[in-house]
Amino acid sequence: MRLVIAVAVAAAFGTAGIARGEPAPPVAAPLPAAASGWPEGAVPHAPANFRVIAFAHGLDGPRSLLVLPNGDVLVAESRGAADVRPSANRITLLRDSTGAGVADQKFALVTGLERPVGLALRRDRLLVAGSDAVASCPFLVGQTRLHGECHAILDLPSAGGHDHWARSLAINPDETRLFVSVGSSGDADPDYRDGADAMRATIESARPDGHDPKVFASGLRDPGAIAFEPTSGRLYATVSERTLPAGERVADYFTRIGEGAFYGWPWAYLGNHEDPRRAGQHPELVARTATPDVLLPPGSVPLGLTFYGREQFPKAYRGGAFIALAGSAGPGLANGYKVVAIPFANGRPGGAAEDFLTGFVKDAASGEVYGRPTAVAVATDGTLLVADDVGNTVWRVIFKCAACTPDPVPARTRERRPAH
Repeated sequence: MRLVIAVAVAAAFGTAGIARGEPAPPVAAPLPAAASGWPEGAVPHAPANFRVIAFAHGLDGPRSLLVLPNGDVLVAESRGAADVRPSANRITLLRDSTGAGVADQKFALVTGLERPVGLALRRDRLLVAGSDAVASCPFLVGQTRLHGECHAILDLPSAGGHDHWARSLAINPDETRLFVSVGSSGDADPDYRDGADAMRATIESARPDGHDPKVFASGLRDPGAIAFEPTSGRLYATVSERTLPAGERVADYFTRIGEGAFYGWPWAYLGNHEDPRRAGQHPELVARTATPDVLLPPGSVPLGLTFYGREQFPKAYRGGAFIALAGSAGPGLANGYKVVAIPFANGRPGGAAEDFLTGFVKDAASGEVYGRPTAVAVATDGTLLVADDVGNTVWRVIFKCAACTPDPVPARTRERRPAH
């Protein structure tokens, strides 16, 4: 049997190491898990000296988060066509008007969207990536509704939700280009349908108005989240990898995205490891496949990514990345369903991923879960926000030093513009 780069799951393991290109034992493909929702009063588990509270309840499939400069939080509520649960398909604005650390106000900002996920703010424009297009919406920070109509600026390929439909957005540090992730049209793609659409399995780049679109990087099966690392200004992505013919799952990964780089789909994976279904077809593409920086558990489905640039968390987390692993699971196996932290040094990953927020799995033996993390964002007060699209909640993770007594989250100073 051909070996696959994968990560073995063991009691002591919840993370993956820096990718070195060596094969590891294969892991069976996980199955979808049953979701029960959180019991009253239950919350995810954070490390010592952290506590977790619900920032907002009663959402409808929260898939991504965007923290605005005044502390308001935008949430994209969206589900795929294969999900039988209803979805609002909207952008909701959450506001903590009292500084108590809980969203006490909720406003429907944008509705009628096609499975929105990607969110970005550039000056007075809110950019939203749905499964079929990137839209530009007129919006001023502090407002609770738009002051004009949204219009599409960049069309994206969509197959009605039965493909990798979620699109992530990022804007480069000088705000001259926007970037959008576009996944492949399926898992194995035996007929190479992606070859008919140059946008598939890529990260696209365009001007902020959607003009001058071009492929920035390719060969990415399902880039779940993209973000710029603040120190280096480099683009990073999380990627969900494939299932091989024998049912083995290739490790997912987190990596820097180089302009013009190729990451293997569908010919190879994790460096120059040829997909057996494509044996001998394109050795030149196999040879140039980039090796990712950090491996993540196979089937962990990394959907959310943010970099921690605040001072409130301990030094071990400052400058590092937080990744939401939405997970896929079956009886006796539950990969993902956690938030992990990756330390950074000099603008590059400096170690393996470590568990940060856990407790989403109710019963690993049956594969039942309470919730699943789908997005992460750093609030203006330095706390970490985590979207949970099974619990329909946004969690807030707060650092409390060991000598501190419990007290309310400090109120934030916010600049308000008149609501319209």
